[in-house]
Amino acid sequence: MRRPTAIVLLVAASCGATACGAGGPSSGSADSGAAAPPRAARPALARAPQRPGEVLVRAEASPGSHGPFALNGRYVARFEQIAPEDPKLDFTAQTAFVATLDRRPEQEGAGSVRLFRAAARTGRRTVTLRGRWYLDVSFGDFPYAIRLTPVGRR
Repeated sequence: MRRPTAIVLLVAASCGATACGAGGPSSGSADSGAAAPPRAARPALARAPQRPGEVLVRAEASPGSHGPFALNGRYVARFEQIAPEDPKLDFTAQTAFVATLDRRPEQEGAGSVRLFRAAARTGRRTVTLRGRWYLDVSFGDFPYAIRLTPVGRR
């Protein structure tokens, strides 16, 4: 009976040494098996430094809640989403990107402001906001950035 035990231990030891494709150095992530996207693969909207009074959020996926942010005045709201694995992807055939400003995190209500609902790479609109807001992204299948710029500053 010792012989099968020795064989099992030998196979286990050699599998551990080569990582057997499970999270070893050459297999990327143990969860996805894919390498992380390069640092340069981020929305252009997120590359410029954040200016005073601006709100800039960035995430790899949705859903996501950001904030709270104290906002007072008119803002140009812009979003951009990217597909690092396919830079020429036509977003018009993808899930609509949906973002709202809510008084409570992830709770759209009567006072919520819908910022975007668009199957597009980018979007833009101007809004007037006063108070404390959470920026909630409920749908979107790709890495994204949203920038709120006070009117008069770009």
